[in-house]
Amino acid sequence: MAVAFSGGADSTALLLDCVRQWPGQVRAIHIHHGLQDAADQFANHCQQLCEQLQVPLVQCKVNAKNEAGQSPEDAARRARYAALSQAVHTHPALQGVKDVAVAQHADDQVETLLLALSRGAGLAGLASMPAKWTRDGLQWHRPLLNVPGAKLREYLLDAQVAWVEDPTNQDEQFTRNRIRAQLLPALERAFPQFRDTFARSASHAAEAQDILNEVAAVDLASVQEYGSPNIKAVQQLSLARQSLVLRHWLKVQHQTTPSAVQMTELLSQIAACTTRGHQLRLKVGRGYVRREGPILEWSAEN
Repeated sequence: MAVAFSGGADSTALLLDCVRQWPGQVRAIHIHHGLQDAADQFANHCQQLCEQLQVPLVQCKVNAKNEAGQSPEDAARRARYAALSQAVHTHPALQGVKDVAVAQHADDQVETLLLALSRGAGLAGLASMPAKWTRDGLQWHRPLLNVPGAKLREYLLDAQVAWVEDPTNQDEQFTRNRIRAQLLPALERAFPQFRDTFARSASHAAEAQDILNEVAAVDLASVQEYGSPNIKAVQQLSLARQSLVLRHWLKVQHQTTPSAVQMTELLSQIAACTTRGHQLRLKVGRGYVRREGPILEWSAEN
């Protein structure tokens, strides 16, 4: 078992609990983002605490700067997960690791759901963060999704274990921080059980999305020709199922997600493909969908 260890309260509580449950079997990975002056101090703190706990620590430096059109949070998250996966697969100290634990907790899950609602997300977004998932041949776990952040800090105070505070967590230019500072206290006052009820809603959305994924997989198998969607076969489906199967195709085969506006235009263009001469080349996700004879192809943006 490896724990993604930032040095903050959440990951410190997770690391400490894992060490207590599985002594001698836990390793830690610290991702050095290099985005702020305190990054070196965080790394030093992690090293010292891991030495105290007798936990092997692997430190990885990443370039987490965001590209144009990408939020800093998304860039850091993508860089972090890529680095964690690469470290497990390549670092000798992590040989044999098959499971990685990350420290998102109940408040993080609420923030994710509220962000999804604010963006008009569908079921996939409303499902929020899964407790378990598979990626890059590894099993990933979020064992703290039912635990409020305040409880994790109480746990560390009782254990007399220190953590570091990321100063950016107080910066309300970031949407998550505004939710944490302004909305969660109001929800606590109005709906004391909101963490549990929001988690149930996310779970219901995830269950419904699983069913839709199964339907989409069956539809995709039925409309494919040489591994790509056949236009005429797609046209035979209802609009809702056309949208479902095309989103599934783009996500599963090309790891990209269209916006609502892009999907609406793509469906309109597919409906217009009634003659051989109708051309189609449309920006979708991180690339372009184009017509190649009877089928649809997707290529990444150059």
